[in-house]
Amino acid sequence: MVTFRDAFTGFSVDDIDTAREFYGTKLGLPVDDEPMAGALRLTLPSGQAVFVYPKPNHEPASFTVLNLLVDDIDTAVDELNAADVVTKIYTAPDDFGTDERGIARGSESGMGPDIAWFKDPAGNVVSVLVG
Repeated sequence: MVTFRDAFTGFSVDDIDTAREFYGTKLGLPVDDEPMAGALRLTLPSGQAVFVYPKPNHEPASFTVLNLLVDDIDTAVDELNAADVVTKIYTAPDDFGTDERGIARGSESGMGPDIAWFKDPAGNVVSVLVG
């Protein structure tokens, strides 16, 4: 069996400078330049790294590429919206029961956590959820 020393995840974007601004300034995550391929390294609160790499023919992921845990979904959505991050990205019939602010209140229905999704500038889906 292979012995892994560590692991990391990654996803592509179409503009690395725009991604640096979004993840570093709007979301407040530590962002460092990664010497490989002009990419970025996001450092999550846990210390885990995420590799964000440029791809000229990038196509946004149709699934959530990054889940960010928060203590209070309402405060997180307010802060995202104040930073011009739109959290209402789904509409019927695919809205997952989201309210007018884009929050799916799973704790009320027993169908999972309270969660809100938004897109990064490259169109990838990111979420904030209570965890």
